[in-house]
Amino acid sequence: MPSTDDDAGDFGLLSPLWAGTAVARVTSDRALLAAIVRFESALASVTAPPGVAARIAASGDDLDPVEIAREAREGGNPVIPLLKVLRGKLDEEAAHWLHRGATSQDALDTALALIAKDAADLIVADAAAAVEELAAHAEEHRGTIMVGRTLTQPATPITLGLKLAGWARGVAHAACAVREHGTLPVQLGGAAGTLAAFTASGADSIDIAARVARDLGLQEPIAPWHVWRSPITRLGDALVELTDALGTVGGNVAALARVGELDDGAGGGSSTMPHKSNPVYAVLLNAASRQATNLSSSLHLAAITVDERPDGAWHSEWEPFRSLLRVAGGAAATGRDLAVGVRVHTEVIAANVAAAADDLLAESRRFTDRTAHPSDYIGVADELITRLLDDARKVLA
Repeated sequence: MPSTDDDAGDFGLLSPLWAGTAVARVTSDRALLAAIVRFESALASVTAPPGVAARIAASGDDLDPVEIAREAREGGNPVIPLLKVLRGKLDEEAAHWLHRGATSQDALDTALALIAKDAADLIVADAAAAVEELAAHAEEHRGTIMVGRTLTQPATPITLGLKLAGWARGVAHAACAVREHGTLPVQLGGAAGTLAAFTASGADSIDIAARVARDLGLQEPIAPWHVWRSPITRLGDALVELTDALGTVGGNVAALARVGELDDGAGGGSSTMPHKSNPVYAVLLNAASRQATNLSSSLHLAAITVDERPDGAWHSEWEPFRSLLRVAGGAAATGRDLAVGVRVHTEVIAANVAAAADDLLAESRRFTDRTAHPSDYIGVADELITRLLDDARKVLA
């Protein structure tokens, strides 16, 4: 009987950022196996007699990811034991056409491209929702004067609306980058990246790859990309850009929660201190931004390849890539929740402005003799808010 492991592949006990989210489901071990089967079925739909592709697709039911994972140690990847299971469930004709002309890297790279596309769609949707919520708060607080801080110290007055609009713009541009790079090419090159098995049989190998890509909703490749890992690193960099932008939101909200000006609405409790309401969403976004950079650096290390298929570099890429999708996906969902629930304590903001008035107006008093007020120092903040929000909405349109 198939094992009853959780659909997320693990329970995420140490990953509260993404545990239980939609991105956990689409990046699970079961999702990965299903994506490999989708690749094999799509390949057969182009190369095999009618009906074979449907039988291959059906053979992917009731797979046991635990057993396949254990057997993957022998061949170094999960494709080999999966194909063994599928062939055991197929008739002779379908088994003959299964995986014909492909290699393990073709199947696994394409499967990772499929789950990356699903994850990227979720990530962009959540990030876009966060942008709209932040923009709404920015509009509401166009005139909310607050302490501007540089190097942790009071500087000059700003508006909360300007700060929120800046956050919205950063998240919007990062989400746009994820959308731009979220659809990877199909991988189909055969044993040494030359599509030799198809060419030897007289087939138009380039057309086969293009038709498989169209069937799966992936990019049509210029050529096999076994050792050209830029599609992976570009998406990875976009995901880091997003976690950077969301980490900036989280870091700022945590800092402002410290002085009572904002809270993220999470109401996070403490195991020992019942009075606490920890800014959990902000904390998780802060953590995500720190995890993502290391995961992305692993992808760049894996992009340094040798031979026609690398000995270990490619293998080192799989788990960091999936983890980065999960971290960014969890951050986008958490950022959306924070943006929806963030609470502004205007009375505290006003009190802090009054308490720091001498410092906030020091620059103005240095250059003019007239009596200054914090509102005099806002300048073009309202126009800047409009420009930032228009830009954020434009890039996501």
